[in-house]
Amino acid sequence: MPLVVGLTGFNAAGKGEVAARLAARGFRVHSLSDVVREEAARQGLAAEREHLIRIGNELRERFGAGVLAERILDRLGTRDAVDSIRSPAEVRVLRRRPDFVLVGIDAPVELRFRRSLARGRAGDPRTIEEFLRREAEENTAVAHAQQLEATFRLSDRLLANDGDLAALRARVDALVDDLAGACNNMGASQGDGGS
Repeated sequence: MPLVVGLTGFNAAGKGEVAARLAARGFRVHSLSDVVREEAARQGLAAEREHLIRIGNELRERFGAGVLAERILDRLGTRDAVDSIRSPAEVRVLRRRPDFVLVGIDAPVELRFRRSLARGRAGDPRTIEEFLRREAEENTAVAHAQQLEATFRLSDRLLANDGDLAALRARVDALVDDLAGACNNMGASQGDGGS
């Protein structure tokens, strides 16, 4: 049975690690951020967080709040993951796929800040206050902006990332096995309907 797993969550919650584990489990991973990075490259801008947020917001305002998902939808096959879902409109677009499941990844804010510092990406906040301020900016009610909290609330499944990497990988494996089992059971029950 086909399966598309969408990933949402706040900054440094572990979406990248979950995506990497899904790739190790045979999923082709796509990121809505890649669409924004492609646009940044076309504009000659560095792929820094502030530029990416601004460009993503501009694309949503110009082409509609679900534009990033629209641009990735035709790339999806039968076993895919979609990372960096940040808008309820993107979820609505991806839900056109009956096999789409949105997974919300969560971790305590202090832990997320420490992880953000450790990964050392250009433009990432250096203080917890800046980290929280940026997070608030990514949480608006404006349709063409990022709406992380509203998107997270749409999650079909939640995945806690409050431990080490081995614990997260084990949780992802259990989730994939559970989703695959649910898809197989749904397919079997649909197949039995005609007998």
